[in-house]
Amino acid sequence: MERKKASDFPQELIDLFQLYVHGEIDRAAFLKHAAKFAVGGLTAAGLLAALKPNFAWAMQVQPDDPRIHAEFDTVASPQGNGSIRGYFVRPVAASATSTVPVILVVHENRGLNPYIEDVARRLAVVGYAAFAPDGLTSVGGYPGDEDKALALFATVDRAKMTTDFVASAYWLRARPESNGHVGVVGFCFGGDIANTLAVRMPELAAAVPFYGAPPAAADVPAIKAAVLVHQAGLDTRLAPTWPVYDAELTAAGVHHAGYIYANANHGFHNDTTPRYDAAAATLAWQRTLAWFGTYVRA
Repeated sequence: MERKKASDFPQELIDLFQLYVHGEIDRAAFLKHAAKFAVGGLTAAGLLAALKPNFAWAMQVQPDDPRIHAEFDTVASPQGNGSIRGYFVRPVAASATSTVPVILVVHENRGLNPYIEDVARRLAVVGYAAFAPDGLTSVGGYPGDEDKALALFATVDRAKMTTDFVASAYWLRARPESNGHVGVVGFCFGGDIANTLAVRMPELAAAVPFYGAPPAAADVPAIKAAVLVHQAGLDTRLAPTWPVYDAELTAAGVHHAGYIYANANHGFHNDTTPRYDAAAATLAWQRTLAWFGTYVRA
């Protein structure tokens, strides 16, 4: 399938898709409102298909890349859903006698899909051990279909799922390959979780939320991690939260930085959909690696 860009679609349609992927409208509502954009032989269903992920586009690092070792592991989470399964990737050189810093990778609101697995591998090839948990573990795991994944996501107890991610971060930090320095990067829902871990985990060295909601103002003073925020300029819901969060982090004395990427949509790092913005994603990832290099490798 030919890769489409956000500029190939009306912004109103991109915004409508944004509501759909966040579960704020269902498929029927999307198709109803998208019908007015179905011209030139296109159908509303065809537009939806064009906006959905194509995971072949996100394969930047192959699963069998000789530089890494990848496996699936299960983490105990007795205070959450009992356990959570995830994708663990480490540089081949990492072992109990040659440790590396570790990064938790937290998915969007559809579970551990191939895009997130690839993000974990991207970290492994630059020297981190990464663990990407699947928040859908308690309902059978990521089902291989984005619509089914979104529906399943809504059925999982959010507080227990959050606890599962906290348990994952501590499990990762305690791995024999870990040097004890742990960071987190998350996208959309995962951005929310990155901010939550910064509040709940004083041992966290760095948190990098991509288009995530900030924590409650009362919780910000608990943050010990260095926080790097990425927001999309066209995201009218979350971009306006940055100046307030910036001021709260400053008042709390938290090492932090933040960027709003002009003309980029929410989800701009996800290179499987037309919302992907290559320039913004590349710059944000460079900044992310530099941030981890400063605060997690140290």
